[in-house]
Amino acid sequence: MTHRSGGPHIGILVFDGAEELDVVGPFEVLAAWATLSDLSPRVTTFSPDGNGVRLAKGLCLVPDRSAADVGPLHVLVHPGGRGTRALTADPAHLAWLHEVRATTPVVASVCTGALVLAAAGLLAGRPATTHYHHFDELASLDPSVLVDVDARFVDDGDVVTSAGVAAGIAAGIDMALHLVARLENDSAAARVSEAIQYPIPPV
Repeated sequence: MTHRSGGPHIGILVFDGAEELDVVGPFEVLAAWATLSDLSPRVTTFSPDGNGVRLAKGLCLVPDRSAADVGPLHVLVHPGGRGTRALTADPAHLAWLHEVRATTPVVASVCTGALVLAAAGLLAGRPATTHYHHFDELASLDPSVLVDVDARFVDDGDVVTSAGVAAGIAAGIDMALHLVARLENDSAAARVSEAIQYPIPPV
């Protein structure tokens, strides 16, 4: 975690079966922003119970906090991965998402994290995207979702969704750079892009 107080607080949820790049891609961008920005943003990883998790390909990760003590967030980042299948059918997790949504200005999903948002009803009537293998699943979870099959990410104000990894594009990283530009400005996103040596793709 980046220990600087006073600025925007971004929480990245981690859970068993979350996709590694969905977690560490946005974390790399947002943590780099925290070291470069005068806004003093904070980036916190947290799991539902605060315990360590095993990600989809076997990487083990010890989060900073639990969901109960992560505190107020400006942005929640919900990764995708195999573990989302259980979460879409977990009433406690979906209820928690509703609670967090009520007090969090921006909820962002990476890849199949959008499936969980849809299961919670947070994408009803909204444009959204997800991994291209799961467009039909997203539509079946909530037929009112306007599935964007072309976008790297979709910014619908208080909800932002990104695609997955395809054709060399890490859409979660693209989305995180977009969030930096939105929370601060384009110059800040450019500084982060240079620092992590990941070019901001053309819109």
